[in-house]
Amino acid sequence: MKSYFLGIDNGGTVSKAAIFDETGLQIAQASSSVRMLTPKAGHTERDMDELWHVTALVIRNVVAKSGIPAEQIKGVACTGHGKGLYLWGKDGKPCGNGIISTDTRAWEYPVKWAKDGTADKVFAKTFQSILACQPVSLLNWMMDHEPKRLEHVQWIFEVKDYIRFRLTGTAAAEITDYSGSNLLNCATKAFDKDLLDDFNLGHLSHALPPLVKSSQMCGTISKQAAADTGLAEGTPVAGGMFDIDACAIAMDITNEDHVAVIAGTWSINEYISKRPVLDRSVQMNSLYCMDDYYLIEESSPTSASNYAWFVDTFLAEERAEAKRLGKHPYAYCDGLAGHIPPDGQRIVFLPYLYGSNYNAQAKASLLGMDSHHTRAHMIRAVLEGIAFGHKVHLNRLLANRESTASIRLAGGVTASDLWTRIFCDVFELPVQTIDTSELGALGCAMAAAVASGTYKDLPEAAAHMVRVGETRQPDLANSAIYRDKFALYESVGASLEPTWKDFNEKT
Repeated sequence: MKSYFLGIDNGGTVSKAAIFDETGLQIAQASSSVRMLTPKAGHTERDMDELWHVTALVIRNVVAKSGIPAEQIKGVACTGHGKGLYLWGKDGKPCGNGIISTDTRAWEYPVKWAKDGTADKVFAKTFQSILACQPVSLLNWMMDHEPKRLEHVQWIFEVKDYIRFRLTGTAAAEITDYSGSNLLNCATKAFDKDLLDDFNLGHLSHALPPLVKSSQMCGTISKQAAADTGLAEGTPVAGGMFDIDACAIAMDITNEDHVAVIAGTWSINEYISKRPVLDRSVQMNSLYCMDDYYLIEESSPTSASNYAWFVDTFLAEERAEAKRLGKHPYAYCDGLAGHIPPDGQRIVFLPYLYGSNYNAQAKASLLGMDSHHTRAHMIRAVLEGIAFGHKVHLNRLLANRESTASIRLAGGVTASDLWTRIFCDVFELPVQTIDTSELGALGCAMAAAVASGTYKDLPEAAAHMVRVGETRQPDLANSAIYRDKFALYESVGASLEPTWKDFNEKT
């Protein structure tokens, strides 16, 4: 009898689930939007009960769409956005809203820790920069602004660990996710009371769940979750993984040859290495879902979500025309931008709606427009600006590598032939795409396949379940044009850096 595996993916705006067979073939997919709550500037949240109910409905829908008996789903695993914060209360209920990774309310704490020496002190254990959206920053913000809330906390979760908890009733902290939180000692691969004390969080150490690995079985579907989701009670549930790990393993990043680039809500750019990069030239070293490897990461909230906002906010006429023609709005906009050659405009788009590659206070901007520019020029500028944002991160990664065989590209960008070509020409490296629409869910399904005993480890699962697509080569003439435009992009961003504080609301 054939076995199937369920991957669940909760990103910044959407809850998704997909079922795969042992070969990585996607059998069915379902998704639903989850409301983003923005009670104040810089605050991005979601109702945790609503998140669970939406996720449970999505699981029920994907099981129904697949036509597969629930008993044939042999394993389940979750992924989701890293960072952010989801607190579970001692009363058996969510402790306030969950906080998404695009939240910038705690921007002052990394700045303070950089000045007072805390950042340098903890780096020897965490191997990463401190970000405003990480739990260490958000928990300190709560101590200063909502101290009563923290008195009621039983568990400190990341989003996928919260969903797994609702599926199984068992609290666990999967190690890849927590290794990107600044809560974990990445040298010892364990929680560290002294590290927590450095962040003034030692009194919350009791709320950190037991650590588990990505492919480790760490619970089964509970009776209540089975009723909510349509899954079979007792189905094994694996630890799952940080979404950047799930995407990387689903791109067959099982050796050091390639760099993974994911263009989604966040700009994720990463590779794996047996050794962390400790000279502070990259943002993050976290633990990878394969033992003995670190995931070397550069990221920022500067990617495809900026394009979605631009289309939704400014291009109502284009959306209406796309509907009339029976086209997807993005495909229609691609057609407009495709009429503008790479040297056809020098508008600079800074994709800083949710913060920048450098500064959480930065704002999105279109600069360099004049009266001859059309919406097609602006669309092209937005597509290029997001690619340039990735290029900032990629350059930092490549400076720490001797060679790179290719970029493996995933995310919404790969649905656009034009945008994929722009990325390839901007990067000046071969680009390979991955043949699946649900990368994070596939990575989870692979972890579930290992936990169920179908495959011995993740490299074996990748060999059977990942399909690498075509390889594109960069157009050298276009790359030369983009090299010049990227220099302008960096110059404009640097010149505006001192002014961002003046654009923020005074509180």
